[in-house]
Amino acid sequence: MSISHAPPDSPETDISETSHPNAAEPTALGPVPVLPLDLEPIVPTSSRHTRVPRWLRRTTGPVLLLVLWQLLSSTGVLTADVLASPGRIAQVAGDLISDGSLTSAMTTSLQRVAGGLLLGGLIGTGLALVAGLFRIGEDIVDAPVQMLRTVPFVGLIPLFIIWFGIGEAPKIAIITLGVTFPLYLNVYAGIRGVDAQLIEAGESLGLSRWGLVRHVILPGALPGAMTGLRYSLGISWLALVFAEQVNADSGIGFLMVQARDFLRTDVIVVCLIVYAFLGLLADFIVRSLERLLLQWRPTFTGR
Repeated sequence: MSISHAPPDSPETDISETSHPNAAEPTALGPVPVLPLDLEPIVPTSSRHTRVPRWLRRTTGPVLLLVLWQLLSSTGVLTADVLASPGRIAQVAGDLISDGSLTSAMTTSLQRVAGGLLLGGLIGTGLALVAGLFRIGEDIVDAPVQMLRTVPFVGLIPLFIIWFGIGEAPKIAIITLGVTFPLYLNVYAGIRGVDAQLIEAGESLGLSRWGLVRHVILPGALPGAMTGLRYSLGISWLALVFAEQVNADSGIGFLMVQARDFLRTDVIVVCLIVYAFLGLLADFIVRSLERLLLQWRPTFTGR
């Protein structure tokens, strides 16, 4: 039995047998073109772009914490003498606001923080500029500042009381001391961290020394200064807590001292929440200012 092979150009060759397996059968109107298969899974467009809003994600944790807190208080696991319930704290906060005591205390505390922040900002920034821009300034200023910043400012409270009495001066001095050193360190590091190539480029463009400071060094040190300001704000509220609990007759700390004497955990928690809220508000203001002043700097915002 012999097997005959048709030549390549033979009309007996069936093209449909050698075509792609996904090819369609020819019709009377001609062959149907072969389309590539789309192997990607079909996902609705709406489901691809559906994401939970960020504000909702950020509030989930605090809300769950409040729910757990209220649940423990309602079941008696947390008694009122240990920690008051969120409902009780909200009621006490409303009472303190209605009689004006909380508003008056917040105003007094804000004035103290503003005064200490202003003095500490001027002192810390001024010392950082002197030490960062001049070598002789670094030799004179940096060593004493590094020595003083290791001394806990809380430990200086008795000395400040002896020097300034028991009025507003020692309280503002404590806040000033707490604000000065973080701002000094970050501004100084920002000045010394400016890229030397930028300074060389400014010199090649004919900028004077003041021109370099104004257009190159200070803008380059601005991110560090904003970071130092955020640290200083946080420490200012910490210093205020200590300052207002030493011979104070007004302010949020004074309310906390009174509440401690009468074992009022609800009032203490209200004062702590006010401290946290004011600190968060101050940090939000600084971050907004940072986004406004540092628009030229590309940053990573997360994925």
